[in-house]
Amino acid sequence: MVATAVEDYVKVIYAHTEWQHEKISTGTLAARLGLAASTVTEMVGKLVAQGLVEHQKYGAVELTAAGETLALRMVRRHRLIEAWLVRQYGYGWDEVHDEAEVLEHSLSDRLLDAIDAQLGHPARDPHGDPIPRADGTVERPDAALLADAADGARVVVARISDRDPAVLRHLDAEGIALDDELELVERTASGVRVRHRGGETELAPETLASVWVRPRS
Repeated sequence: MVATAVEDYVKVIYAHTEWQHEKISTGTLAARLGLAASTVTEMVGKLVAQGLVEHQKYGAVELTAAGETLALRMVRRHRLIEAWLVRQYGYGWDEVHDEAEVLEHSLSDRLLDAIDAQLGHPARDPHGDPIPRADGTVERPDAALLADAADGARVVVARISDRDPAVLRHLDAEGIALDDELELVERTASGVRVRHRGGETELAPETLASVWVRPRS
């Protein structure tokens, strides 16, 4: 049986590079996990010994093929549970992450498969992150940060990072959700003004850095 800590480590390493290309360092990994750098360095050494990651001193931490397989298994569990909690139990999209962090380690594969079937085999979680299939394949949308969209662009919300629940609550209050169309009206000193189905609102830099969009069809 794989230790919970091992599952958490590989999942965080995978998630770090899922939407960008910069590899993760032990320092960033420690910050993401809320652990001391010395603790993370020691654990990374154990993961190397188990064949789950590759790491050279002062270098980035990268998953091996075995590490990625385990990471995808955990990502699938986490995101299916998030979708389940939102659809079946009325959780808000800003509330599910911590619950899923606990449940992902304890649900049986049989129950997880039943949840997947009950939900109709969803392709993404409540935040737009792709849910890996049982065979480990992933279909990731072709999306880019809203912060990088051109002035006047008309785009569709494809994914919203769940790292900051306050951003999710803010977007919810503004009436902005997945699959909504946005038009970049103008850049301001404090962000970008966008037009959406609920009207117009100004999005601050931290929000722009949390929203991924795709071109409107």
